[in-house]
Amino acid sequence: MAVYSINDVENLTGIRAHTLRAWEQRYDLIAPRRSKHNVRFYLDEDLRELTTIALLNKNGYRISKIAAMSPTERAELVTSLSALNVSPETQLDALTLAVVELNEYKFSLILDTNIGQRGFEETMMEVVYPFLDKLGVLYFTGSVTAVQESFVGGLIRQKILSATDHLPAIQKSDRTVFALFLPKGEQQDLSMLFIQYLLRKRGFHTLYLGSNISPTDLADLCRVTRVDYLLTHLSNSYVDRPVEDLVADILDQCTEARLLLSGYQASLHDLSAFVRVEKVSGLGEILAFLAKLSKREGLSIASGR
Repeated sequence: MAVYSINDVENLTGIRAHTLRAWEQRYDLIAPRRSKHNVRFYLDEDLRELTTIALLNKNGYRISKIAAMSPTERAELVTSLSALNVSPETQLDALTLAVVELNEYKFSLILDTNIGQRGFEETMMEVVYPFLDKLGVLYFTGSVTAVQESFVGGLIRQKILSATDHLPAIQKSDRTVFALFLPKGEQQDLSMLFIQYLLRKRGFHTLYLGSNISPTDLADLCRVTRVDYLLTHLSNSYVDRPVEDLVADILDQCTEARLLLSGYQASLHDLSAFVRVEKVSGLGEILAFLAKLSKREGLSIASGR
């Protein structure tokens, strides 16, 4: 059973600590527990209820009206709000509530509704990535657990794979070939899977190799098939070996391919001496790069939501 401090509740719900205390005293919404040292704390059920209350309040419901509702009425109202095309802040709050509850149905309902309205790519860019940024902060501060983070990652992975599977197959062998991989110690697989989706949607032949791929593995790949671009990501947690050494090794093993490098570690290092290396800082630059390449090759973006 998870235990949350008042600071955790503030981080997760957006309710200021002084506001929370006022609501507790005036409306008797949630009675905080007390440790033997008289420090208030909250349990999972308290957090779920407070997140629901915060979401309704942000959507214009007066706290006096919320207090008069039963927990079931509040939950039903939140579900109906979450299914509508509402503000980005409400979307993030509703997704956070689904994570706190480990509620797959609610989480999928919000994403599927957005996908139906916006399409998959825009949903990822405008809903999922801002939510993952928020989740990262909450995980760093200890407000959500590793289990909750893994739960979210699994659901998003399923959505990306399903969307990718529904794209038309690429048949022309003369199109630019991308190989996507993560070196040892890198865990940014959700980002790489989404980049695979972006590439295939734009008509590029794409080979997704996964994680823990060594330069020697890449040499085996390049011996078997043509690869025009190798694409990888090096986050701030990458420490397996010096970046310059890794880059040099990759280029030595794949002598014809260019290397597209993204991530925090790539931005820290001067790689201008490597003529076949190009940095792409974030999804915005990756999309701009693909737009130029698509125009040059006369490719159109595949349909599909």
